[in-house]
Amino acid sequence: MFINFFLELKQARVPVSLREYLTLMEAMDAGVAEYSVNDFYYLSRSCLVKDETNLDKFDRVFGSVFKGLEPPDDDGETVEIPEEWLRRLADRVLTEEEKAQVEAMGGWYKLMETLKERLNEQKGRHQGGSKWIGTGGTSPYGAGGYNPEGVRIGQDRNRNNRAVKVWDKREFKNLDSSLQLGTRNIKVALRRLRRFARQGAATELDLDHTIRATAKKGYLDLHMVPERHNAVKVLLFLDVGGSMDPHIRTCEELFSAARGEFKHLEHFYFHNCVYEKLWRDNKRRRDDATPTWDVLHTYPHDYKLIFVGDASMSPYEMIYPGGAVEHWNEETGSLWMERVLNIYSHAVWLNPVPEEWWEHTMSTRMIKQLMGGRMFPLTPDGLDRAMRTLSR
Repeated sequence: MFINFFLELKQARVPVSLREYLTLMEAMDAGVAEYSVNDFYYLSRSCLVKDETNLDKFDRVFGSVFKGLEPPDDDGETVEIPEEWLRRLADRVLTEEEKAQVEAMGGWYKLMETLKERLNEQKGRHQGGSKWIGTGGTSPYGAGGYNPEGVRIGQDRNRNNRAVKVWDKREFKNLDSSLQLGTRNIKVALRRLRRFARQGAATELDLDHTIRATAKKGYLDLHMVPERHNAVKVLLFLDVGGSMDPHIRTCEELFSAARGEFKHLEHFYFHNCVYEKLWRDNKRRRDDATPTWDVLHTYPHDYKLIFVGDASMSPYEMIYPGGAVEHWNEETGSLWMERVLNIYSHAVWLNPVPEEWWEHTMSTRMIKQLMGGRMFPLTPDGLDRAMRTLSR
């Protein structure tokens, strides 16, 4: 398995050498990691990764090679269980009749109150069922099961997009602004948002003025002017993670095009809705976030604001304190949206989800209402309409 791990890293173009691999084996022989998958992850990462730009490649290979490993029991006894049994337990699929029998727990506060009670009462791991925190089953708390509104705990990705809160440490990736577009339609649409001005050093020949001055004086008289630049200033707020994962390619194309079209472009990330903090680097979002108030005080009202997101979330995230899916927000998402829009009156929301689906999601309708109807699909036509709106 370790040899396979080494070869997979080489295949993923992580520059790992044989000497580094042998160092890892020596550390394993010395019992540095013991039987902890967590310890082995950090040990192997410190031995095999020399550049932080390769951390994402390393994580993908590690997850692929060692997916599903669990530490052995202390008694040393093992029992062979058919893989199909485990698969059915871990990934239970309910019929439509069973799903219809599972009901929501009575609102946000009731959900949180019951979770607190379960944490106080439960003493061990639980599989299946409809009450305890566990895996599979129909309980509102845990992973791998189904409930129309619950708290997802410890699952690496969503399955039914039904959780109203996630109790887990999730990692998001920055969008790649160097991506080459497969189509020029996005760039063409963005070019509608332009206001040219000549600023800076005089580096460009002013042909008309030069001709007039030369004809008047009888000798060559060169005149220079600053180069024309698009003077529009843009703030780009990008939703990342969760239900936005299927739209990464489209968002990267937009991000890449915007970086090429706008000289004055600032970008920040958020998850689902804007709250008290934004961030520029998803790898450091917990350590190096920017207070939203600082952003609002730094960039003046003449910036054009573009939100990019599917606006798909639990309605609790918009209307309740503490409703944010990953942390406890002291103030509601709708309040923060109102504050942002009060400063940036020229704002639009670009949604990668097809427009005909918007009415089926309550949070999407709420965001569209807060935006005053200025939500547009992330298509060439939608971009064209959004840029015309921002240009008014």
